[in-house]
Amino acid sequence: MNQNRLVFRDMGCGTGSMGRWLAGRLRGPQHWVLHDHDTELLARASVTGAAADGGRVTFETREGDLAGLSAEDFAGTSLVTASALLDVLTAGQVDGLAAACAAAGCPALLTLSVTGQVEFAEPEPLDADFREAFNDHQRRAGKLGPDAVEAATEAFARHGMRVLTRPSPWRLGPQESELTAEWLKGWVGAACEQRPELGGEADAYLSRRLGERGAGTPHVVVHHTDLLALGVPS
Repeated sequence: MNQNRLVFRDMGCGTGSMGRWLAGRLRGPQHWVLHDHDTELLARASVTGAAADGGRVTFETREGDLAGLSAEDFAGTSLVTASALLDVLTAGQVDGLAAACAAAGCPALLTLSVTGQVEFAEPEPLDADFREAFNDHQRRAGKLGPDAVEAATEAFARHGMRVLTRPSPWRLGPQESELTAEWLKGWVGAACEQRPELGGEADAYLSRRLGERGAGTPHVVVHHTDLLALGVPS
């Protein structure tokens, strides 16, 4: 392996959008290892283009689950990264990821983890009901959901790494009307799956919210947090 190139491991990579966005913003030759358990997504995954200075960018795909990864898997890795992954992991999986990164001596950049907070430009009483039901849905089957960043911060610190967090909210306004609509339908749908009694309110609630899309200001802020875990210099 070329010792001068950066090696990135993108966990839960989907089709590789993180790499396609980041590769061209970094300098130097890069190799991306795209991990996911979904074979259909991996079949479409790629990181194309060149680095910011024209350096070569290559990639490979690997099928598998986070639970099976260890420090040996991360050997030689420059950065472990993931987007919108922490909140769908369990506490045990997050601890295993932190332990593997710490033992391998590689940093981790974990972005777009939901915090559970949603703010509408024009709040109404039902917002809290749907928000709480959605957050409970995120925690099903032992997943961390909106508690993920706190749990990950504690896990990485426990394994001797320094953790930095920063807010990374989605501000969805008129220019993102299609994305706003898709997010809102999914948010309400998950809430109703968790609390079926909300179903009687859902259609009217969606109609009101989707009717706000011409207001000219951000309709909703969906709060997320980015986390960077770094090794502590000896």
